[in-house]
Amino acid sequence: MLELNPEPRPPDSETLQPGECRPMTQTGRPPAENPVLMALKQKLWYHLLESFSGSRFYSSRVDWNELRSMILERIRRRAKDYPVQAMIPVANDVVKARALVIEGVSNLIKFIPIKACKFCPELFIGENGHLIQTCHGFRRRAKNQDHTWIDGTLNDILVPVESFHLQSSMFQDVIKHDQRLDFERLPAVLELCYQAGANVYDECLHSSSLRADNGINDSVVAKSLSWHELTSVAKCTLEAWERMRSGVEKLLLVYPAKSCKYCSEVHIGPSGHKARFCGVFKYEGWRSTHLWKKAKVDDLVPPKVIWRRRPQDPPVLLDKGRDFYGRAPAVIELCMQAGATIPVKYFCMMKIQETTWRFLWIALPTTLKQFRRCIPHSIPSLAPTSTYP
Repeated sequence: MLELNPEPRPPDSETLQPGECRPMTQTGRPPAENPVLMALKQKLWYHLLESFSGSRFYSSRVDWNELRSMILERIRRRAKDYPVQAMIPVANDVVKARALVIEGVSNLIKFIPIKACKFCPELFIGENGHLIQTCHGFRRRAKNQDHTWIDGTLNDILVPVESFHLQSSMFQDVIKHDQRLDFERLPAVLELCYQAGANVYDECLHSSSLRADNGINDSVVAKSLSWHELTSVAKCTLEAWERMRSGVEKLLLVYPAKSCKYCSEVHIGPSGHKARFCGVFKYEGWRSTHLWKKAKVDDLVPPKVIWRRRPQDPPVLLDKGRDFYGRAPAVIELCMQAGATIPVKYFCMMKIQETTWRFLWIALPTTLKQFRRCIPHSIPSLAPTSTYP
């Protein structure tokens, strides 16, 4: 016979301790969690996922058609704030400093020989090149090959970086691939200064590449400049180089600029263009869209870091000593060889205060006999006095 009011079954001994009972509601179910705690947990998980993924979560209920007009209106109002009046003197100073750098480097390379590789961007300032095997060969068909040296030019030291010239404003519509031929290509530094409100001359805007000759005969310049005057030119060139890089860095803090992650393309504006001529990785023949990132000073003014020879280095730099040799930007090394004083911030890169230890063996010694053989000859008191079989 069935009981009308059966006694409740005791809880499982695995989940509850002896003497405890599970709380139940009138419906026979556990009580619901506090809604305040649930909201706090949901908000905590939201912030955790946002911080780890680096992205934001937007609701799908947002009407993007209404937001589109608001975004476009904000872009139009933002364009009215440019150019910034306080940055116009900085832009004018950058234009003048760039002209001084081009003129100074073009005069210095007439007295100081420079060598450039025929198949890669490697450069060396000196009569002979080095033997460091960092050349990729013709069309990148090889690796770690010797360089084929030829006479260098101005464009080998001051690498030209061009961008599209936006005549109306940098906040205009994005340039599409079919419109790439409708816009002129100008040096990126001049385009940045032009958008910043600088007084850029028309002849500077329409000069597609740097020119080393300014209508002056080389023989006249060689006879007119003495070593003291050449040192003065090097000092002025070095000061103009530092002013130009410092001014470009200040302008990039105010004006947006983009650079490609895989190539040297630069665009002055809040968003890049859609012209498909990016050579991704080593496939230079493949043209694709650019992957834009925020531009830096080195993207607009490439320093062109090269190997340099110190007084304690061998006459020709060898490949096995590449870890001991110093490096420096091409303009800095050129001005230093002309007698200019180099700023202290380049000493670490150039390894000026470091000596080269010429060991007989490259491997670490394991015995006393090998240790005596590996003593550097630059220390006469420790040099071996007798030969060992």
